[in-house]
Amino acid sequence: MNTYLRYFIGGIALAFAWSGCEQTSNKATAFLSHPERVDALVDGYIANESFPMLYVRIENKNGETLYEHQAVNERLLPNTSVNGDHWFRIWSMSKIITISIIMDLVEEGVVRLDDPMAKYIPEFSALKIAVDAQGKPLGEVAKAHFDAAGFDSGPYENNPSLSQQHCPYQLQENTTPITVEDLINHQAGFYYATTPFTCLNAHIDALAINTLKSTDEIIDRMAELPLIISPGSTDFYGLNTTVLGFVAERATGKSLNTLFEERIQKPLGIEGIQYKRTEDISLFPVYSGVGDSLRLAHDGELDIMGATTINYAPAHRTYLGGEGMLATADGYTDFLRMLLNKGSLNGHRFLETTSVEQMTAPQTQLDNDWGYNGYNLWVTSDKVREMGYGDAGLWTGGGYEQTHFWIDPQREIVGVIMSQMFAVPPQGYDRDNKIRGEIYNQLFAKE
Repeated sequence: MNTYLRYFIGGIALAFAWSGCEQTSNKATAFLSHPERVDALVDGYIANESFPMLYVRIENKNGETLYEHQAVNERLLPNTSVNGDHWFRIWSMSKIITISIIMDLVEEGVVRLDDPMAKYIPEFSALKIAVDAQGKPLGEVAKAHFDAAGFDSGPYENNPSLSQQHCPYQLQENTTPITVEDLINHQAGFYYATTPFTCLNAHIDALAINTLKSTDEIIDRMAELPLIISPGSTDFYGLNTTVLGFVAERATGKSLNTLFEERIQKPLGIEGIQYKRTEDISLFPVYSGVGDSLRLAHDGELDIMGATTINYAPAHRTYLGGEGMLATADGYTDFLRMLLNKGSLNGHRFLETTSVEQMTAPQTQLDNDWGYNGYNLWVTSDKVREMGYGDAGLWTGGGYEQTHFWIDPQREIVGVIMSQMFAVPPQGYDRDNKIRGEIYNQLFAKE
């Protein structure tokens, strides 16, 4: 399964009550020839019961809002509207923030990309690799299986055939040191509780990572996990960026929260991104489309890190660099504009231009027709334009509960599509491609 891309086919719209059609501004009309067409797409995904709410926002490099629109499902969220100041659980959209902090530490010489992870986390120095009876790492087993059988051959997560064949797994010594760059590129061998192997998923679940209250506790528990690949051999999406955040904490003696505040939030003047839920923050409930219908999620349904989901309470002094942040659209677009501006924002330079260039240079997924992966930024190829989904050269990413972003360095704009739900029903497939595609079709017509 290609974890970085989720290109889906569209579904049939089902009529339902919705709210939130805003008057399009003169600025939106100037940016797009027909902003109402984008509005209609957004509204349609609410009307057909794909999402509980949607908020789309596009800004230029100076932070001016060029387009925004919101729509809300009145059945699930009566008398509710969404704007740029609403808070969302952004999950994997936290990753690029953690990677940016690491790149800042690399610039200062505090950390090197080729440093062994064990220099900072010696508890992980004896991790072993989960392999099959022939000594093949299970991550490679899964890739080979789905490359041959196709992804419509059965479920990916907890695949019955692969689990029956390879659970329990065997352990093999790891002779390849994990580097800091391996963690950035998801080549370290850590994974989520969503692999094809029930035994690996159950192991993560038993660790109850999200119930722990300190980084040291999490590290001690994670030291019990095997790796799913031989480090550096290939890429496998997972808890690698969370471990990267632990490296940043150990290297500096400061929490990831403090590093974010000192290096990004305060000097760049960014509000609307943080780790913990304060009293003034109201979060949307978690919704699910499992069973092809939109409803409140059941306990344990968000199983990416086990049955217990992230606890945003300040009492938990854990800061998960791969999954743990909250953000508003207004705050997150500010961070995106820093990357768009090659490392600077509001008169302050955070990263050198060369660091941003390295973050967007080809790293993994180099044989993919849709683009390549930089430092956890997916850079789109010409195929995206050919399919009508946007343009080549966009830097994109997203989060577990259907948040999405892109950076367009050519037109100097950034965009976000925000929602909050797990497992989109079929009629919501391809949301990001369709919305972004309509935006770019209009931009191409004006160029």
